[in-house]
Amino acid sequence: MDCVFCRLIREDTADWIARGPVTCAFTPLNPLAPGHTLVVPARHHVDVFDTPPEVLAATMALVQRVASAMRTALDASGVNILSASGPGSEQSVPHLHFHVVPRWVDDGISTWPTGQSRHRSPGDPGTRLAEALSRH
Repeated sequence: MDCVFCRLIREDTADWIARGPVTCAFTPLNPLAPGHTLVVPARHHVDVFDTPPEVLAATMALVQRVASAMRTALDASGVNILSASGPGSEQSVPHLHFHVVPRWVDDGISTWPTGQSRHRSPGDPGTRLAEALSRH
């Protein structure tokens, strides 16, 4: 396996924002905005389905810390937190990662989807999800 994020962590070649034994954060090659940061588990986990709950919790805790730092250090008025998991999600790197993108009013970008899925699901999806969660 030659995961680009694992290689950055192993070879210590990223522009680090934060680095720890469980999670780390670094700047991407093509940031969407000044301060755009990627937060990843330090060990390889493909996606949200593959990541142990305690690692996911630690990763989200770093996401929150990075977002808070964006408000104070960059005077961001908000953030977008973006992630994709699984083949149907447009996940570009098979290592769990969260984009934390600082935002400012009228900054000229949009990270919100503008369309709706063409996929149709039988029955009431909300009811089916609630039933599935009650079994877990």
